[in-house]
Amino acid sequence: MNKNNTRNFLSKPYVVWLLIAAIVVALVSLPENAAGKIQQFDIKKLSSAIKNDDIVEMTIRGDQKAGKDWYVINGKIKNPVFAAEANTKNAPRTLDFTFKGRITDELYRKISDPSSPWTIKEEPASTFWGDFILGVAPVLIIGVLFFIFFARQFKAGGKSAFDFGKSRARLISPDENKTTFADVAGCDESKEEVAEVVEFLKNPKRFSDMGARIPKGILMVGPPGTGKTLLARAVAGEANVPFFSISGSDFVEMFVGVGAARVRDMFDQAKRNAPCLIFIDEIDAVGRKRGVGSGNGNDEREQTLNSLLVEMDGFDAHAGIIVIAATNRPDVLDNALLRPGRFDRRVTIDIPDVRGREEILKVHAKKLKLAPDVDLALIARLTPGSSGADLANMLNEAAIISARRHEKTVSVDAINEARDKVFFGKEHRKIMDDDQKRLIAYHEGGHALVQALIDDGKDKIHKVTIIPRGQSLGSTMFFPVKDEYTSSKKSLLNYICMCLGGRAAEEVALDDITNGASCDIKQATATARNMVVNFGMSKLGPVDLSYDPESSFVKSVSEKTSEEIDAIVLDIVERQLERAKKLLSDNRDKLDLIASELLLRETIDGDDIYAIVKGSFTPTNREEWLAKQQAKARELERMKKEDEERERAEALESENTTEMKGQPQGA
Repeated sequence: MNKNNTRNFLSKPYVVWLLIAAIVVALVSLPENAAGKIQQFDIKKLSSAIKNDDIVEMTIRGDQKAGKDWYVINGKIKNPVFAAEANTKNAPRTLDFTFKGRITDELYRKISDPSSPWTIKEEPASTFWGDFILGVAPVLIIGVLFFIFFARQFKAGGKSAFDFGKSRARLISPDENKTTFADVAGCDESKEEVAEVVEFLKNPKRFSDMGARIPKGILMVGPPGTGKTLLARAVAGEANVPFFSISGSDFVEMFVGVGAARVRDMFDQAKRNAPCLIFIDEIDAVGRKRGVGSGNGNDEREQTLNSLLVEMDGFDAHAGIIVIAATNRPDVLDNALLRPGRFDRRVTIDIPDVRGREEILKVHAKKLKLAPDVDLALIARLTPGSSGADLANMLNEAAIISARRHEKTVSVDAINEARDKVFFGKEHRKIMDDDQKRLIAYHEGGHALVQALIDDGKDKIHKVTIIPRGQSLGSTMFFPVKDEYTSSKKSLLNYICMCLGGRAAEEVALDDITNGASCDIKQATATARNMVVNFGMSKLGPVDLSYDPESSFVKSVSEKTSEEIDAIVLDIVERQLERAKKLLSDNRDKLDLIASELLLRETIDGDDIYAIVKGSFTPTNREEWLAKQQAKARELERMKKEDEERERAEALESENTTEMKGQPQGA
């Protein structure tokens, strides 16, 4: 352990408590003669020392537990070697002694004689309860300290130190849960599958009369943010039954057996509230395949999983309890957990399509004051690949932006800015010289112009900007014309060509290349390799040449084939780069116009790009553009000042009203 780790370890509060407890225990258990060399006297040595006046001081205490004439004497006697010249410097002046035994009355009188040369101190006689308290008190103090320490360490979420095995599932009563299927959008097929659970919980007799058995468990699978938890709450809300919610990580603790105990306690609570639902979020935290972790199958996580397997489908059947679990990693779950009888049904909740996104936007837009010109259908088209959580976050950001601008409603501009912020990163102005801005303008203009010239009807240009966002210095934003689930060879080649449009523009317009195209090259190379290795779109034919997921080696591929794969990938990328360079060289005037517009306006819309390609675009007048921007800034500043004055007036009026209410009323 290095010095830093040692310092961090000693800085922990529990280490201080443990050190204090260890010191107290050591002092309590220290033998009486451990502090120094104490001589044990019998009655003969004690009588001799008294007779020779060797005693310096004594403390005498009666010992009623041993008998009436029994005493305990502790004291000091003269050291016989102290007077010797050779030992004067090293030898102590006195020695400690102790005596415990019976003393005659005559010896007691000699000891307590006031004229004796020693000093004597009498202490009250010891009693059973006094000795008991003196012996037990340190132990009790240590026990109380440990109890306070551990109770504080393990008390979390309202659980005390003795609630290790208690379930941490949160019970949501039907009165609290107001979520219904009306609050869930974009996953109609998934709602239909779980609707059967609602029917069973509402009318179980109809199913039992038919001899049908409702699924004991439903596993919801899908990417993060697609609404798995929301759908589970909607099932409980529609069925009007109690809803237990817990995360998979809440079961596992550092103490062995705690997770299994919590599983049993959770199902015991569910039985008392049946019919009910149990929702386990991120079940992969506890449901991973057994035998692949540490502990040789006996670690805490696997014991918890075993308990969960037994509770879900063991000898003790739990009628009226339905378990719903959610995960985005179904591939790592144990096979015993997925078999029929436990999680009978798997419900896939995927990223919503354009219609689903529009429905989700309508649900979240109910809480907002949208401007009349906001088109949710268009916003849904402009947000491909977005989950429900992404769309909710986007609308919330738009509302924040509108409030910051002192607008009355959420405008289209605010939604567009929020979309760009969520998906491409927040704008941040970097100080760049004219050469850097010119480079970025040509780079982004190359992407946009290549895409506009290809125009395969798959993707449309939405916006081109040279304002840095996130990690990029500029962005060319697209949106798909329609949802597509497959990609043709032609569309993949067009995508590679578009990716390399920025590098091609640098070569054509600036006669140089930079490292700004590194991400573009990475995407183009990955797409080309997938075409060869996974999609069978090369002269190697429809052969699976992909990597084995269990290892880092290519399976069933020789070195010669691997070299051929690299050569084909390189050929695809180089051909598309030459294609992009030819497109830009043939349309150099259009590339220059796009770059000049970007240098002036910083951001241009896709419609302007297509107008430039068609030759119908009128270049922006620099003076008029700057005047318009200045006027817009002045108007925004005016609105801001008006809102601030109105807020001050409202605050002053509210303060005056409060003062008037506080004054006594006249007769």
